[in-house]
Amino acid sequence: MNESATASLALRPLTARSVVLSTLLGHHPAALPARALVRVGELFGTAEGTVRTALTRMTAAGDLEQRDGTYRLTDRLLARQARQDDSRAPRTRPWDGTWEIAVVTSERRSAPDRAALRSAMAALRLAELREGCWLRPANLLRERPPVVDGQCTLLAGAAPEGDPAALAAALWDLDGWARRARALEAALAEQPEGPDRLPERFTVSAAVLRHLLADPVLPSALLPDDWPGDRLRRRYEVFDQGFRALLLRHIEG
Repeated sequence: MNESATASLALRPLTARSVVLSTLLGHHPAALPARALVRVGELFGTAEGTVRTALTRMTAAGDLEQRDGTYRLTDRLLARQARQDDSRAPRTRPWDGTWEIAVVTSERRSAPDRAALRSAMAALRLAELREGCWLRPANLLRERPPVVDGQCTLLAGAAPEGDPAALAAALWDLDGWARRARALEAALAEQPEGPDRLPERFTVSAAVLRHLLADPVLPSALLPDDWPGDRLRRRYEVFDQGFRALLLRHIEG
């Protein structure tokens, strides 16, 4: 990747933990032997002992389960993998102009309860209009976790007065998302295919998946012109096929 693309993206370096997590999130099923995860760590110059320490700590923290030398994601992170997979091919329905609204009505919520709801709302791609009031266009197909039904009153079928595109632009930083998406597109196009460039490809792949998770997946009528969401997904799918094949050969080698 050239210097200008690196500077524009400001890609963060991957720690041993993030290398393990990104590898398992991208693997189906989400389980690999320790020796394979150590091999991935080698791509980034991470010592075997450092990777094994990360595995131990992640197991203690409840991120991983270990059985007979194989590490697999726990249910909480399997849910994240499912969201990541869905972000690559979101399930949508034709939009009829209506919006989903969720209003917090549960009283005396604990800090963990509030944090759990905020996390669930982000996963559902709802935005907060004001404290305790979340909404989005009703164009997505997905299940709501119990924490939402337990803390909120849900309203369906409402349509805002005024320009819905202006409301969407106020709820989400669409221009900012699009700028980074285009920079990631350029980074994908610049990636060489040789096995010696796997670290760069790995880092860019992880960055694209993080960015897709933040896509609000709005109806086209509410998006700016030349929205790069679907284009980034298509480019990533082509990139990922070659990247995963190279990574698998490295792991098995």
